[in-house]
Amino acid sequence: MAARLDVSLPEIVELGSLSVADLDPLLNEEIGVWEQRFAWDFRPSADLLRRFLQIQSLYGYALVSGKRVIGYSYYVCEGRKGLIGDFYVRREHASCSNEMMLLGATVQGLMLVSGVKRIESQLMQLHVPVTQPLPFARYIARHDRYFMEVKRALLLLPARKPDVNVTFQPWAERHQEEIAHLVSAAYRGHVDSEINDQYRTIPGARHFLTNIVRYPGCGNFSGPASVVALDDRTGRVCGVCLASTVSAHSGHITQLCILPALRQARLGYELLRQSLVRLNELGCNSVSLTVTSSNVDAIRLYESIGFKRLHAFPAFVWEGF
Repeated sequence: MAARLDVSLPEIVELGSLSVADLDPLLNEEIGVWEQRFAWDFRPSADLLRRFLQIQSLYGYALVSGKRVIGYSYYVCEGRKGLIGDFYVRREHASCSNEMMLLGATVQGLMLVSGVKRIESQLMQLHVPVTQPLPFARYIARHDRYFMEVKRALLLLPARKPDVNVTFQPWAERHQEEIAHLVSAAYRGHVDSEINDQYRTIPGARHFLTNIVRYPGCGNFSGPASVVALDDRTGRVCGVCLASTVSAHSGHITQLCILPALRQARLGYELLRQSLVRLNELGCNSVSLTVTSSNVDAIRLYESIGFKRLHAFPAFVWEGF
């Protein structure tokens, strides 16, 4: 008689059924992976997840094998939109079948939330190939993105005067409303507004900026390393580069946008250069950013400065369900 194989098949459970102790080993592994792959200190985000789980306000699903949590994904809802906030499966269990089981449960859970008509996600820890069939594929749009990085040796670049008269200033809260208008104008018709619909409206851009400044999802916002360009003729904001620190020695460019009429004025280079210099002064050994693969002009700028593509990851949008 054949020996019995005692193998536990993974199953989906709601995050609310777990304790912090259940999730801790997985979060600790994920912290190490973020540090290794992205030079990113994930601990502030992990601590926030623990607090929400403790008060039973963390919504999403976990993949469990036996008594061990091997993956999780959480989401938040903002009106008619659901956002998949994070997605991680343990490295030894990160098969296509496990990832798709967890992703499918998360998307289905959001689709069943009353009022949700759109789901957005940028899944930096998803490993499925481009050819992999995806959950609810008839509703999905996929945009591949790059994670790019530049090392400290390249952070000190020559200054280049833009072909427009501007004054550069550090970020200040008084500029935030004008920056919201700038973001909405800069992304009108842009591929990134298909990935994040907050870019499409001024109220959405306000919300986007508030999240960047106040919450740790893109690191700790750095006012000193964020640069605003003011048009000398009008005194209005015409470009901005927002930056954060993601670890003690790593920075991240969270936003670089220019008024459409000034995109050929070499303003983007100088805004980015000044942010990189200031991040260097703050002790950053490297700086990263993310960019959509079809945004060839932006990629050309970043590569000319010295950014290298380290990872590719998908951004998914489900809509019309």
